Amino acid sequence: MTAAHPRLDHVGLNVADLAAAESWYTLAFGLRVEMRLRVAPVGLDIVMLISDEHGYRLELLYRDGGSPGARADSPAAAVLSHGFGHVAFGVPDLEKAYRHLLALGAKPVMAPCPSPESGVDMAYVADPEGNLLELLDRRPS
Repeated sequence: MTAAHPRLDHVGLNVADLAAAESWYTLAFGLRVEMRLRVAPVGLDIVMLISDEHGYRLELLYRDGGSPGARADSPAAAVLSHGFGHVAFGVPDLEKAYRHLLALGAKPVMAPCPSPESGVDMAYVADPEGNLLELLDRRPS
């Protein structure tokens, strides 16, 4: 790998309840805690979660005094503001993954359906804090 061809290492998600988010994401996606650290000068607590199977990381960040930012309640609304609108997870069984997340307290946003991308099915949920998550089932071509 060269600097011209980087790979995505992690996505950072600011959360209101670090312990609750850690618990939910580990149960929802089978992630495990890779590390915990505190950046004392700014009072920032970090929990880095990792997928042992796929290698991606989700960094959960908490700082006392934080407040909710703009959150869209649908994919269409998310693209009306600049910045990250959602995080997408590839899943092998879309219906099963969708039901699993709803059972863990996710809110339904878009039921499983065909994606505009040929050969792909998709769904959207909002995590317990309202962050949009896309689920994708990319069938082999």
